[in-house]
Amino acid sequence: MSSLIASRLGRIKPSPTIAVTTRAAELKAAGKDVIGLGAGEPDFNTPDFIVEAAHAAAKAGQTKYTAVDGTPALKDAIIAKFKRDSGLNYERANITVGSGGKQVLYNALMATLNPEDEVIIPAPYWVSYPDMTLLAEGTPVIVPCGEENGFKLQPEDLERAITPKTKWLILNSPSNPTGAAYSWDEMKALTDVLLKYPHVYVMSDDIYEHLVYDGFKFCTPAQVEPKLFDRVLTCNGASKAYAMTGWRIGYAAGPKEIVKAIAVIQSQSTSNPCSVSQAATVAALNGDQSFLKGWCDTYKARRDMVVTMLNAAEGVSCKTPEGAFYVYASCAGCIGKTTPEGKVIKTDEDFVTYLLDSFNVAAVHGEAFGLSPYFRISYATSTEALKEACVRIQKACATLKGKAEAA
Repeated sequence: MSSLIASRLGRIKPSPTIAVTTRAAELKAAGKDVIGLGAGEPDFNTPDFIVEAAHAAAKAGQTKYTAVDGTPALKDAIIAKFKRDSGLNYERANITVGSGGKQVLYNALMATLNPEDEVIIPAPYWVSYPDMTLLAEGTPVIVPCGEENGFKLQPEDLERAITPKTKWLILNSPSNPTGAAYSWDEMKALTDVLLKYPHVYVMSDDIYEHLVYDGFKFCTPAQVEPKLFDRVLTCNGASKAYAMTGWRIGYAAGPKEIVKAIAVIQSQSTSNPCSVSQAATVAALNGDQSFLKGWCDTYKARRDMVVTMLNAAEGVSCKTPEGAFYVYASCAGCIGKTTPEGKVIKTDEDFVTYLLDSFNVAAVHGEAFGLSPYFRISYATSTEALKEACVRIQKACATLKGKAEAA
């Protein structure tokens, strides 16, 4: 790396999910009929009442700087949301608002990690958790969570990973990339372990909270175990549930000391989140939530179709997830086979490269999320596009020659 560039950048890599989306866009621009399944972004438009609230705020002159970590109105809406949805009681001093959920997580790690502090990250994980930890000079401790356990962290594995250097456990439920979500009992088993280790804090990434199916009941650590309340930073945002990815509003609730430290970081980086976006998020959180059911019904139908069609593809198997809008499918049955061009599929990255180059389907390889051989598909796109993509994947698998490697 050039001496001009900070050495810390050598510890991380660009986001693989953004890279896949960018590559798909480039191919589309070149005239290829590419179906992009890499981005974790709802295909719905932001609801009209939220857009109208933003317009009204802009017309009313709410276009100035706000408090660094959120307006009083938005903090109050967030307080009401946590009380309504999870029975959690916070004050304004417990609330921080940032320019997207990613910034909130990043700021929290930057504000709390010292060199060699450890962060337990269950794998498969969202691609940014380890790299944000590294940028903050912490040490990611990756704990593999296999398909045999529903891609979920087991209590004994959590306890085994905890050391005197552990600062945080990051939990994401429902999960990106697997869609796996922890039931109350599963979450309680983890919080029971955490009660034994008072030096460990929990960063609960609940961004997919409202996207659950088949009657699944969402829960969050501070709700399940009130004794952990002062050790949990509960993170959320407007992007996924309300189709507001571009509005860039994330938020968190937690210990006042951490929230205050996050504000210090933010005051010297971006300062306040967009004022108009904050006003829009007040409307989103305080407004009628009934539209969410219709969206979830659509997502569930897409999920069921994708799971069924992927399981019909030779060499692919796919578990039905509890939430979010992803499936994490195994391509183990394709590893070791050969493409018509004579290339051996040695890894899940080889597999998704084959899908993109030969069948114009863009997915993300499992290695990017810390567990192979899998690939992630986002079903937050049109049903027609998903169906066509799955047909192409079936054709791609059927075209491979030879035998898969023994498991």
